Amino acid sequence: MTSPLPSSARTAGRVFAWVLAGVLIAVVLVVAWIGIRGALAYGHLRDAQAAASGAGAQLSDPAAAADTVAGIAPHTAAAHDLTSDPIWRLAEGAPWIGPQLAAVSSVAASLDDIASDALAPLADAAAGFPLDALRPQDGRIDLTTIVQIQDAAHTAADGIAAAAASVSAIDRTPLLSPVRGAVDQVDALLAETTVATSALSRATTLLPAMLGAEGPRNYLVLFQNNAEWRSLGGIPGAMALLHTDGGALSLAAQESSTDYPRYDASVLPLGDEMTALYGERPGRWIQNVTQAPDFAVAAALAREMWAREHGGQQVDGVIALDPVALSYLLAATGPIEMPTGDVLTPETAVPLLLNEAYLRYERPADQDAFFAAAAAMVFDRMANGGVDPAALVEALGKAGDENRLLLWSAHEDEQAVLADTTLAGGLPVTDAATARFGVYLNDGTGSKMDFYQTATSTLTWNDCRVDAAGTTVGDATMSVTIANNAPADAASLPAYITGGGAFGVEPGIARTVAYAYLPEGWELADATMSNGAGFGGGMHDGRRVVSFSADLAPGQSVTAAVTAKAVTPGAATIEVVGTPTTAPVADVTATCSYS
Repeated sequence: MTSPLPSSARTAGRVFAWVLAGVLIAVVLVVAWIGIRGALAYGHLRDAQAAASGAGAQLSDPAAAADTVAGIAPHTAAAHDLTSDPIWRLAEGAPWIGPQLAAVSSVAASLDDIASDALAPLADAAAGFPLDALRPQDGRIDLTTIVQIQDAAHTAADGIAAAAASVSAIDRTPLLSPVRGAVDQVDALLAETTVATSALSRATTLLPAMLGAEGPRNYLVLFQNNAEWRSLGGIPGAMALLHTDGGALSLAAQESSTDYPRYDASVLPLGDEMTALYGERPGRWIQNVTQAPDFAVAAALAREMWAREHGGQQVDGVIALDPVALSYLLAATGPIEMPTGDVLTPETAVPLLLNEAYLRYERPADQDAFFAAAAAMVFDRMANGGVDPAALVEALGKAGDENRLLLWSAHEDEQAVLADTTLAGGLPVTDAATARFGVYLNDGTGSKMDFYQTATSTLTWNDCRVDAAGTTVGDATMSVTIANNAPADAASLPAYITGGGAFGVEPGIARTVAYAYLPEGWELADATMSNGAGFGGGMHDGRRVVSFSADLAPGQSVTAAVTAKAVTPGAATIEVVGTPTTAPVADVTATCSYS
C-alpha cells in the first residue's frame, strides 16, 4: 500500500495542473484569436482585390479610378489593424507559425501604406484630371494639367517603391508553399505597379520641360525602317525636326537619310570595344547610327550629324520610332486618308510603308515624299486634337514597352531620369530578379528584304540550382532562328527591295549580321550554328558578345544556339531582349524552379 503524498506535494501538483490548464487555455485563445483575425484580414484583402480588379479598365476615367482607391483603403486598413495587434506580434516570434504570421503582417502593412499614403494623394489629384485635358488644341497642350499632378505622382512612386522593397525583403525560406506563393504574387504585382507609377512620376517631371514650358526646344525624330534591320529596329530612313514652345508642337523640317553624306571618319569616338564589334559604321552613315545597340550612343551620333549639316544647330534630344509604333498611334487617331487615296490604319500602315511603297515607287525621292506625307498627316491629326487621349496613352506605353519608342535628352538631368527606363534603349541589364540576354539584328544586304524575314528566340535552363532566396547558378541556352519568308521569285522584286547585288549579295538573298549579348557576369560555354558556320565576337561594357552572319534564300532558315554559364549566384529568371521587327514582340523568359 502506497503512502499518501504530503499536502505540500499535492498542493504543488494542483498548482502545476492549474498553470498547465491556464497555459493551454491561453494557447487555445491565442490560436483562436489569431485564426479569427487572420480569417477576417484575409476577407478584407480579398475585398480589396475585388475592388481593385476593375481599376485597369478605368484609364479613360481617372475620377472613377479615384473612387476605386477610396473603396480599397478601408479594407487594407482593416487588414493591417487585424494583423498588427500585440498578440499577433508576440506570435510572430514563435517557431514555424511565426514567419508565416510575420509575412502576412508585412504584406498587409505594405498594402495599407500604398492605399492610404501613396495612392490616396494621387487619386485626389486624378479626380480633377480628365485625360481629355491631354488632347492638344490648335497644336498646343495645356501644361498646367500635367504640372498639377507632379507632387502626387512623385509621392505615389516613392510610396509604392518602398512597399515593394518591404515585400521583396521577406525571407521566403521558412514559408509554407501557400504563403510563399501569395507573397510571390504580391511581390510581382508591386514590381509591376512600381514600374507604372515610376513611369508616371518621370512623365510629369519630363514632359513640361520637353514641351517647352521653360523655353523653346528642338528634337530630332528618327523614323526607323524595320524592312532594313538595325540593332535598335531599322535604318533611320527619314527624319524630322520637332519644335516645342509653351506646349505648342510643330514640325519644323523633314528630311531623308539620302540628304546626309558618308563621313570620312566617325563623327564621335565610339571606343575600342564598339569599334571592334561594329567598326566605325555607326558614326559614318546616319543610316547606321542605330546599329549601336545603345540609344544614348545612337542619339548622340545622330545629333552630331544633324549639327554638321545644319550650321551647328544642337538639338535638345533625339526621338526614334518605327512604323509599328505608328500603327499603334493610328488606333488613337483613327484612319487617315492620304492624298494618294491610301488609308492609314493600324492594319495597313506597316505593309504600306515598309513594302508596298517600294513596289509602287521606283525612285527613292518618291518613296521619301510618300513617307514624309504619311508622318506629317499623322502628326497633324494628333497636334490638332484628333486623338483619343486614353488610346494615345495606351499606344505610347505599348510602343515604349516594346522598345519601338526611344528617347534621349541632351540635358543631363533629364537623361538621368530616363536612363533606367525602356525609353532609354540601353544595353540589356541584369539585376537581382532577371538576367537578360540580348539579340541584335542587322541587315547586310543593303535592301528592304527584312520585311520578309522573321527572328524568333527561345531560352532553356540546362542545369540550374536555386535556393528559396531565389539565387541561381547554372547554365542556359539561348537560341535564335532567322527565316527568309520571301516569295520564291524574290529575285525579280524591285532592286530597291533586293539590294540589286550592290553589296555582293545576290538578289533574293537576305544577309543578316547578328550580335548575341550574354548577361553581365556570365561566361560563354558553347556556340553552334545549324549551318556549321563560325562565330566572331568581343566584349561590350562588361558583356560577352557573340556575332554571326547568315545568307538565306527564300524558304531557308538558320538557328544559332549560344550556351552561357552563370558564374556567381544570381537571378532565377532569364529573359531575351533585342531588335523589334515587324512581328509582335514576344516575352521570352525561363525560370529555374526552387530546389
